[in-house]
Amino acid sequence: MYEANYSEVSQFVLLGLSASRPVKHFLIAFSTVFYVTIFLGNLLVVLTVTFDPHLHSPMYFLLANLSFIDFCLSTLTVPKMIFDLSSGQRTISFQGCVTQIFILHVLGGSEMVLLIAMALDRYVAICKPLHYMTIMNPRMCIFLLSAAWTIGLIHSVVQLAFVVHLPFCGPNEIDSFYCDLPWFIKLACMDTYKMEFMVTANSGFISMGTFFLLIISYIFILLTVWKRSSSGLSKALSTLSAHITVVILFFGPCIFVYVWPFPTVPVDKFLAILDFMITPILNPAIYTLRNKDMMNSMRRLSSQLLILRKTL
Repeated sequence: MYEANYSEVSQFVLLGLSASRPVKHFLIAFSTVFYVTIFLGNLLVVLTVTFDPHLHSPMYFLLANLSFIDFCLSTLTVPKMIFDLSSGQRTISFQGCVTQIFILHVLGGSEMVLLIAMALDRYVAICKPLHYMTIMNPRMCIFLLSAAWTIGLIHSVVQLAFVVHLPFCGPNEIDSFYCDLPWFIKLACMDTYKMEFMVTANSGFISMGTFFLLIISYIFILLTVWKRSSSGLSKALSTLSAHITVVILFFGPCIFVYVWPFPTVPVDKFLAILDFMITPILNPAIYTLRNKDMMNSMRRLSSQLLILRKTL
């Protein structure tokens, strides 16, 4: 019975953000500008960290990987959304939808773990500065990055293993601009209560657990700085407040979508814009533009590129 119904739905219709023509035109312009900024900003971070020996340290290694994941998350959804808005073609194949869900959860799970790794790096740098290079050695950095991608992959495979063979026999409209598990499960021709619970238990609780773990780690760092020197507290608070803002913007939509998987008001698809277009811009801005070493390295890289261009 599953196989018969499974083959009846070969594609899904993405309803997008709005059916209004003026709103569509605004979204096309807005999304295009933001995606180009995301592409250039995150690419610049990755290239700067890769080619400047002065930035070959654990903090910048993790930062470059964060920029890479942000770029991939944005590329997974935004270009198709722009194409759908401009062309009017809002369909996605069944295989394409499943692939998008799989990659989305690999990247999302990896970024959550990577943010924890970055918080660990900041904790060691601030609270155990004399042991920083011993603890955050290259082997540890590779381990943290490998753990992030492995956990993201396991998280995604576990999610899809339960839902990929659900029966679909009619409704195929997804009220969003991309595919994700809550809307995918909702279209199945069966009682999906257990599936909804599984998604909430997996993605929702992981999101909330990671979010609170990060907040607690930042509070612990601030308390450590305050105990050592009250004068350094304001500087640490200024730095970490920006990081906390990014964490809230990233985890807020995740918690809303997965803890309340099927809201009556379609707010979740608008909140998703934060994860796919706002946060990928804020990460390079907050983690690099306020960093003197990164800015100096970017200037050196730009100068080298200009010299190379003149010689050619």
